[in-house]
Amino acid sequence: MAEISRSRSVRFLLLFASVYLQFTSGFSDDSKNSDNSSKTNSNTAAIIVIVLCRFVAVGLISFFLFKLWQRKKRDEQYARLLKLFEEDDELEFELGLRE
Repeated sequence: MAEISRSRSVRFLLLFASVYLQFTSGFSDDSKNSDNSSKTNSNTAAIIVIVLCRFVAVGLISFFLFKLWQRKKRDEQYARLLKLFEEDDELEFELGLRE
């Protein structure tokens, strides 16, 4: 089980590293117009940061909504279980177990 977890974490790390290298290679600019290119790079970096922040926000909201859904589902199952084991006087009376 630990091997599977390590394998997944290594794959995730490689994926993250390849995406990181793709972004960093786009930031290096060898042109002579450094003023123009630095503005373009800073705009691109700002856009990337904003997009990443949005992804993180959506991920966190999704996580909390999932946890809320799990709690609601667990409460419904617990209520159903309590109802199942609830004493039913009518059933006992019909079966003649209680007078």
